[in-house]
Amino acid sequence: MEKHCTDSRVKGVSTGTTILAAVFDGGVVIGSDSRASVGEEYVSSKTINKVIQVHDRIFCCIAGSLADAQAITKAAKFHLSFHSVQMESPPRVMAAASVLRDLCYKNREELQAGFMTAGWDKKNGPQVYVVALGGMLINQLVTIAGSGSTYIYGYIDAKYKPNMTKEECLQFATNALALAMGRDNASGGVAHLVVVTEKGVEHVVVPGDKLPKFHDE
Repeated sequence: MEKHCTDSRVKGVSTGTTILAAVFDGGVVIGSDSRASVGEEYVSSKTINKVIQVHDRIFCCIAGSLADAQAITKAAKFHLSFHSVQMESPPRVMAAASVLRDLCYKNREELQAGFMTAGWDKKNGPQVYVVALGGMLINQLVTIAGSGSTYIYGYIDAKYKPNMTKEECLQFATNALALAMGRDNASGGVAHLVVVTEKGVEHVVVPGDKLPKFHDE
């Protein structure tokens, strides 16, 4: 009689995405694709907005477990709202990134999520921070993450310039997301982009059929 052996180990859930944030002259652009997937085979949603507003001029992008990321950003919003009431002024971008770092570090054994935080404040202007798995915090001019990011490191290194205009940075971010979404089967949908400057916040959505194409698909 044939015997079937079952592996008792539970296979980990891997998720895919492409997220990006970049500083330009006077502001920041932060963006992502919109596909939520389970592993690399099942697309659970095509319309997830991974760019989350945690305060008026501060946004974060999420990568990893969506449930973990949503729980952390919800807690971060509460902390930053309370902080702004106490200080009687909007929180700094660094403060928001530090809140996310502390939440990630305190729950590092249970979480499978990383973040990038971008925004503008009166003291330091436009800023981008990366909060990696485990709670490491890094300040960068441009950063990418997610499964799709592995396809565009060369493009980012070759094309990014810190003194770009808003229009140039938007095109740079759109091109980068389009390249990643064209190669990574765990990234896709539309490109969600947010521009944050001293003047305010601008939301830009680029539909999948309007994204630039660099190869035959």
